[in-house]
Amino acid sequence: MAVRIAEEWLATCGGCEVTVLDIGEPLLGLLPKIEFVHMPVLMDHKFFGQRGERDGALEIPKAEVGLITGSIRNEENKRVAEEMRRQCKVLVAVGSCANFGGIPALGNLSTVDEITGAAYRGSPSTDAAPTPADGLPPLTDRVLAVSEVVKVDVGLPGCPTTPEMVAGALTALLEGKPFSLPERSVCDECPLKREKKAVTKLKRPLEPPALPASGRWEDARCLMEQGFLCLGPATRSGCGGSQHTPRCIKARMACRGCFGPIRAGANPMVDMMSALSSIGLDPKEIPDRAPTFNRFIGAQGRLRPPLARR
Repeated sequence: MAVRIAEEWLATCGGCEVTVLDIGEPLLGLLPKIEFVHMPVLMDHKFFGQRGERDGALEIPKAEVGLITGSIRNEENKRVAEEMRRQCKVLVAVGSCANFGGIPALGNLSTVDEITGAAYRGSPSTDAAPTPADGLPPLTDRVLAVSEVVKVDVGLPGCPTTPEMVAGALTALLEGKPFSLPERSVCDECPLKREKKAVTKLKRPLEPPALPASGRWEDARCLMEQGFLCLGPATRSGCGGSQHTPRCIKARMACRGCFGPIRAGANPMVDMMSALSSIGLDPKEIPDRAPTFNRFIGAQGRLRPPLARR
């Protein structure tokens, strides 16, 4: 009998759903063993019945495995997450938004009134109007990770996560095996060379990094040591998938931290302060340090409005 899988997306861009579809050939091996019973990106299965006949009674089919992408930004997101938890034996949070709040959680730096005021009354390109409310779910007071509302059994980080990681987690669940991620940093998998020489000035992120005489990117010097702000020292590895080389590094860009903390309870902001100081960079050079170091992980109390504005 096929293992039933239900999937839902909350406050998200849809990139993690594309990752599921991008699993490619390994997905062909999984398909005979699984059955998607609910997945908005693939099928037309409505919350309240196909004709809306289940007024007020949100319906998600029972499943052995539930996948949730996206953070929780409004009361409907919260309700859907709670129903997924009730209907699914194992719940998997997929992507940075579901696990840490993701980019939407940058909104935690402002109050709901400030956000709606800016959108509907403070924008020069918008005619001032009341905040829409008719038929819309109210916003939660802040952006929440899924684990702040319901129990999560497995977390797959990333913006988006990797197809290999999704396939690995599903395979482990199907075989009844535990699934966990190594507690390693992006630096542990980065091929660039550490020279342990100090720098004193940060560069703009879009400046081209220096290449060695060989012209080979793999022989280049560590981006942090070249003066680029790289969050690799405080970010969990795994974004490179089977090729291991971190995605941003492979694209000649510094890590932005989308895979979140290396381990539960870690504080990337503190870790990055230490990493910067170790090579002679002054963290005070970085404007907006809190959102910079917590770009993808602003839920779970990491980002909040300044005290003076609360």
